[in-house]
Amino acid sequence: MNDSEPPLLDEAQRLREARARGPLATFATCLKLSGPGWLQSAITLGGGSLASSLYLGVLGGFALLWLQPLAMVMGIVMLSAIGYVTLSTGRRPFEAINSDVNPVLGWGWALASLAASMVWSLPQFSLATGVVQQNLAPGLLGAEGPLGETGSKFVIVLALAGVATFVTWRYDEGSKGVKLYERLLKLLVGLIVLCFFGVVARLTFTENGLDWSEVFAGFVPDMDLLSAPAATFAPFLDRLEDGARTFWTTRIVSEQRDVMISAAATAVGINMTFLLPYSMLRRGWGRDHRGLARVDLSVGMLIPFLLATSCVVIAAASRFHTEPVPGLLTSPGVETTAEVSAGTRGSFEGLCDARLANQLGAAEFAAVKQHGGDALVTARQALPAEERAVAAMLAKRDAFDLAKALEPLTGDLFANILFGLGVLGMALSTITLLMLISGFVCCEILGLPQGGRAHKLGCLTALTGVLGPFLPGAMFYLAVPTSVFGMMLLPIAYWTFFLMMNSRKLLGDDLPKGGARVAWNGLMLVAAGMATAASLYSIQAKTGVWGLAALGGFLLVAVVVGIGRRGR
Repeated sequence: MNDSEPPLLDEAQRLREARARGPLATFATCLKLSGPGWLQSAITLGGGSLASSLYLGVLGGFALLWLQPLAMVMGIVMLSAIGYVTLSTGRRPFEAINSDVNPVLGWGWALASLAASMVWSLPQFSLATGVVQQNLAPGLLGAEGPLGETGSKFVIVLALAGVATFVTWRYDEGSKGVKLYERLLKLLVGLIVLCFFGVVARLTFTENGLDWSEVFAGFVPDMDLLSAPAATFAPFLDRLEDGARTFWTTRIVSEQRDVMISAAATAVGINMTFLLPYSMLRRGWGRDHRGLARVDLSVGMLIPFLLATSCVVIAAASRFHTEPVPGLLTSPGVETTAEVSAGTRGSFEGLCDARLANQLGAAEFAAVKQHGGDALVTARQALPAEERAVAAMLAKRDAFDLAKALEPLTGDLFANILFGLGVLGMALSTITLLMLISGFVCCEILGLPQGGRAHKLGCLTALTGVLGPFLPGAMFYLAVPTSVFGMMLLPIAYWTFFLMMNSRKLLGDDLPKGGARVAWNGLMLVAAGMATAASLYSIQAKTGVWGLAALGGFLLVAVVVGIGRRGR
């Protein structure tokens, strides 16, 4: 569909007829017509959310179950705001921001969304390739398969790129293509939720089961976790000497704070704010669809995200929280030769090295490292058994570690096949959405109509992700500047939406009034404030003063351009 095609007036008419029949009929009709919210759900249920959910379970157990739903609710507030402005004005947000707010903000928003989509496709392809090789088809396409590791990766990547391109290009086949694409994404999201829900249901009926009173208690917000370890670490920390207890307490709090920020950041990313308004416009939505948009975000985005991420946190907490990695320590101080992933072992060794540097001092620790690997290994093994056990509890795990840990309890079907399908669905749905966003952004920055050949070619820019399985180091070098750029722009985008929601020039008679305006502004201020705090912490932690200087420079350019426009 292109910009000249008529909107889907049949949907608007169905909504008006439903409103005449009452609230229940209106809600039922909104469920049938929902679509863009499901796209948001499909993109946020990706590798980032999976990794964050896993480590939330590792660190906090059930105590951090409240975090991701809260972050998602705050994100939905801001997405609802940009949706309201878009549907009220019928204008493309990139043009509206450039002409009525500030072009620096508009261009920064678009370029950050494109960069994020291109970079974050790398781990999605890596995740999908890994789950096919390790969980779904290890004999055929695994490292020991007939094609070898590189050949198998090449086949998997080609298949993923082909499927993602075929599905994404259906979006440009008119209104029927849009609906077909949305239905496919709904099916994928449903598959993801069912797979993880099935794993948790199976865990419930194992011998030890799940303590659901603790699970439900985990949905109650506990801000103390920003400054104190989860209470379940207390028995292990109490065994340590004062200096060690102080170090590991500080370390756990730091790790908790980092993963809380990361989980909040992956709930709503900068490119998601670009996707929503353009997917609504392509659907032909307008003023009559504003109520539908809010229901769509709540049902299509919040509920699947809440169910899927909560199930991952619950599964990870039940298997990993306060449990040392078996391959590192079967019991405090006893080494084993059990298989441990390189990432998990590296995380464990990094924690031990941090403790050594704290204990010995920077100069002495540097001298130990200079003596070679054997001296460092000996120094790590010389740490007290209780401290090594805590380090083994905090070591990072990945999706494949969780599948392996679930297998003795749930059997091969749930641990590998069902879990693997859920992870594959996460990766594939996110890849297609990253492609879709890239197409939207390319059309906007080139000044071309949305849809058609230009959009299809723009979608292909996100296929940079095919390099992910072959160049794992590229993710490290690209992710830091891109995530900092995205986190820097996310609160700026939020404050931009706040200004748009309070612009009489832009909204005219649609400007919220009275209690509605107070409610909108109150919620938006909380959401934008939380995003700003998370952004500043993330930028400072990853780049220090240089990142903050870059943020200041960007804001300075925006202010100068804004003053210049006012002067003209």
